Amino acid sequence: MDNIALMKQVISSTDKVVKGTDASQLGLPSPCTEWTVRDVINHITGGSTMFAVCVEEGSVPDDLLGKLTGGDNLGDDYVGAWESASSRAIAAFEAPGALDKMVKLPFGEMPAGIALNIAVFDVLTHAADIASATNQTIEDTALVETALEVGHQMVGPDLRVPGVFDPEQPAPEDATPTVRLLAFAGRKV
Repeated sequence: MDNIALMKQVISSTDKVVKGTDASQLGLPSPCTEWTVRDVINHITGGSTMFAVCVEEGSVPDDLLGKLTGGDNLGDDYVGAWESASSRAIAAFEAPGALDKMVKLPFGEMPAGIALNIAVFDVLTHAADIASATNQTIEDTALVETALEVGHQMVGPDLRVPGVFDPEQPAPEDATPTVRLLAFAGRKV
């Protein structure tokens, strides 16, 4: 499967989780330390916009980056905001030649194809955070396994720092792929 198709699957699974989240659940704590469900949706919405702008323009201007990473990306319509941002990200990555570009993200300069892999892992991990907090499941376990494989390729010791990824946590031997993904991302399971 190519990486664009993989990202589309991640977006589709995340759509189901975001749409399955009732507004009354937005204030619930998530497995992502110190973030509520709303904070996680806000993060993936801002992140999707950040990835889109990076691919479209090569980098994100500092003033916009501050808004995307520290502002409210959802307004009153968390589902619509997520759908708009994720659609923009897919369109940016699908543009002719997009994956061959170099992009500058807050954590370094890299080919857009590598940025796409980071997005695959990040978005699905956060979808798992939301699902866990709202008693939902991610049905596509093969997709979760693939995101976990991508995570193993992308997340090294240099990213195991506060504010990025906590140290990998132990998961029970019989853990589901989603629980293993969360444990790998540093969530206590």
